[in-house]
Amino acid sequence: MIIDEVIEVLKIEAEGILKLADRIDNSFAEMVELIYKSKGRLIIGGIGKSGIVGRKIVATLNSTGTRSFFLHPVEAMHGDLGGVCKDDIFLALSNSGETDELNVLVPIISKIGCKVIAFTGNKNSTLAKHSDIVIDVGVEREACPLGLAPTASTTALLAIGDALSVVLINKRGFKSSDFRKIHPGGVLGQRLSSEVKDIMIKDESLPFVYEGASFHEAVLKVDSGGLGAVIIVKQDDTLSGIITDGDIRRTIALGRPFHELRAEDVMTKNPRTAGPDSPAYDALYLMERFQITVLPITDSGNRILGVLHLHDILGKGSFSFKPSFKNNHNPDKRDK
Repeated sequence: MIIDEVIEVLKIEAEGILKLADRIDNSFAEMVELIYKSKGRLIIGGIGKSGIVGRKIVATLNSTGTRSFFLHPVEAMHGDLGGVCKDDIFLALSNSGETDELNVLVPIISKIGCKVIAFTGNKNSTLAKHSDIVIDVGVEREACPLGLAPTASTTALLAIGDALSVVLINKRGFKSSDFRKIHPGGVLGQRLSSEVKDIMIKDESLPFVYEGASFHEAVLKVDSGGLGAVIIVKQDDTLSGIITDGDIRRTIALGRPFHELRAEDVMTKNPRTAGPDSPAYDALYLMERFQITVLPITDSGNRILGVLHLHDILGKGSFSFKPSFKNNHNPDKRDK
């Protein structure tokens, strides 16, 4: 009897996943392109069992190269919306599409400027009507004999989240070496042997302004860059300084006439730096020692090459490693 019930549950859940394949259409491809091209993060929200599945999807995405975080709809309405910006994409999870807390949040998210994607089992639901892209994740029946507890529906939701993650892995050309870079634990701690140049932010993604820029322009760059800092660069592209969130708060708290200030009036001059060939664990040591989260990367002529954020090394959470000072690199001599 028990064995028969187990087999029946597995069959129902497998059936729910397999039937999703028949409903995958261009909406899924549109979603992938939207996320791939986004300059922001993928924010996932859901209530109850959908929320639990959402957290797992977030974990998979973060570990495979797609920046994301979980936003609880209730906490969002009590301040956590401050972590959302217009470049982000919001992915709402609700089998019924009629989750009150989520449906109150979605219009507000849209007003911020975020595109909204819905994973729902009801394409005619309130959530679906307020979303830019709708992915049908409905199942014909739950494995629960009462038809009440989310079982097959959450399995299908999890599977479609895995499908999204895998497609993005291929889209980004994400490799096993990239995987090691963002898994700081056990054997995966080898990622810290990567060189800074392999994980730093550079080129178009580098948040910087030139000397002479207004304080207001620098603040806008901090906001759009998503790193909590902006690099100040001289006209010859050498490093001049850095402005962080903390510098901005202190400037406002001191009542300085920030509308009249220039970036160099507020910046920390000659910040600590690292070289592009430095091992990641040396950079981590330097950041932990001096309690900094953003590290400019410069060449021997002090020209700015990139910037390294603590999360680029660790992701969420924290731990520490002792430096190796590989190739005679010494952070105490390198930092400025």
